[in-house]
Amino acid sequence: MVRTLSLRLLAAALLFGGAGIAQADSLAQLRQFMDGTRSARGSFNQQVLSKSGRKPQQASGTFAFSRPGKFRWTYEKPYAQLLVGDGSKLWAWDQELNQVTTKKLGQALGSTPAAILAGDNSLEKNFTLKDDGTADGLEWVEARPKADDSSFERIRMGFSGGQLKAMVLHDNFGQTTSLSFLQMERNPTLDAGLFRFVPPKGADVIGD
Repeated sequence: MVRTLSLRLLAAALLFGGAGIAQADSLAQLRQFMDGTRSARGSFNQQVLSKSGRKPQQASGTFAFSRPGKFRWTYEKPYAQLLVGDGSKLWAWDQELNQVTTKKLGQALGSTPAAILAGDNSLEKNFTLKDDGTADGLEWVEARPKADDSSFERIRMGFSGGQLKAMVLHDNFGQTTSLSFLQMERNPTLDAGLFRFVPPKGADVIGD
């Protein structure tokens, strides 16, 4: 029940020398990634740590995105859930419950991690960005949502060589979600069918 709630909280938000040099490097890498990546696919590992400090929850899966506004985020282990952004709507399918939640994509993307991966590059519009130093071999950028109703307090993105390697999401419930991206392929040709979703037969559909 706890792991399902944690995933749904993330899905709802879905439905990355001297100080001067570090700042130039980290923000430059963020912009290099955003400007040079129109589509991508790969796999991810996820760890969710609650405020209470209970044993972290582990998950893994695959992702793909095509800008602007199209993405597919698939949880494979230890439970199955699918998030699809089709350009106008966000669909979240909980396979265990056979329940689908949906909302308008503009509402879902504005100040969420998905805006960074699949958004239209207008990061400064929705986030306040700053250098967050170097750690674990990565250059980090911190993004704080400007919207008061964002589900996230802040998002940290770790880069190396212009490639997004990790994201750490701090939500408003004191929960921390860490994502590491593996085998990310930039600008592949992706099948448009990846970003279409039809609710399964018998599914309970909730939302817009």
